[in-house]
Amino acid sequence: MSELISGDKLVLAVPSKGRLQENANAFFGRAGLTVTQGRGARDYRGALSGVEGVEVAFLSASEIVKNLASGAAHLGVTGEDLVREAQAESKVALLTPLGFGHANVVVAVPQAWIDVRTMADLEDVASAYRARRGERMRVATKYVNTTRAFFRDKGVADYHIVESLGATEGAPAAGQAELIVDITSTGATLIANGLKILDDGVILRSEANLVASLGAAWTPELREVARKILARIAAEEEARTTREIVAVLLRDPEDFEAHLARFGAKLRMRGADGEAVFVAPKDQAPALADFLIGQGADHVAVRQLDYVFTSVNPLYERLIGRLDVCVTA
Repeated sequence: MSELISGDKLVLAVPSKGRLQENANAFFGRAGLTVTQGRGARDYRGALSGVEGVEVAFLSASEIVKNLASGAAHLGVTGEDLVREAQAESKVALLTPLGFGHANVVVAVPQAWIDVRTMADLEDVASAYRARRGERMRVATKYVNTTRAFFRDKGVADYHIVESLGATEGAPAAGQAELIVDITSTGATLIANGLKILDDGVILRSEANLVASLGAAWTPELREVARKILARIAAEEEARTTREIVAVLLRDPEDFEAHLARFGAKLRMRGADGEAVFVAPKDQAPALADFLIGQGADHVAVRQLDYVFTSVNPLYERLIGRLDVCVTA
């Protein structure tokens, strides 16, 4: 991949197909950044309209992790589960969860195992299985590293991993394994295959993340491109999760400013005509509006904003903080 990309552009890796691609495109679109795909769906190179100096690479979610870890891509959209499985935490920075691609990596056993409800029960069964048959229980999974770490933490040792190349949930019924570790969004497929999730068998609650490479060539010019991208994303995120509340008050809003803390609200500005503008988390806006009515406001308007740009960009600060740590290390 690195041979196909010019070194003077920031490389943004996004999913190449399916729901993840649709959601990633919508995510960037909300921030005023449109992902365009070269000559059509079969072109694996594209651009990001709205910010110059960006080349988009369309890859599978697992390939995105590999390219971020190797430094061939600067930014990418991929699942946290794949980052953890690749053991790439020291090579990439998870900048922000994106609100889609939700799924859990879980331990699932046959429903017929009535007495097995926890990982402690599984350890007992594993020990008995080895004593009776002289071999370890088989665990089918694509998440080899994740499984080993979780089982080690839970004290389960008598097992053998069978790497799954196909539909993992069908492995027990096919006689290829006794239990599985797999990713699931609803659990319906597991139930359909006669499996159940252990009560303490949720290894990771994953979702799509915006991820940055710590090993890519972050020139000053490319850092500036990243700043522009992340400023738009942070501004959209702030606007989506907050609301502006406007009311005309007879009292000075500073009289009850201490009460605003319980709503997570702040006074943004006030006018000579008594109009006051507050900002608060989206879910606290109705409660704050009710409070302001109680303080004498005749009516309260709650505004949804498109973007909220601030002097401090938390996403860019997070990226630079990790890059600076890598340089000093």
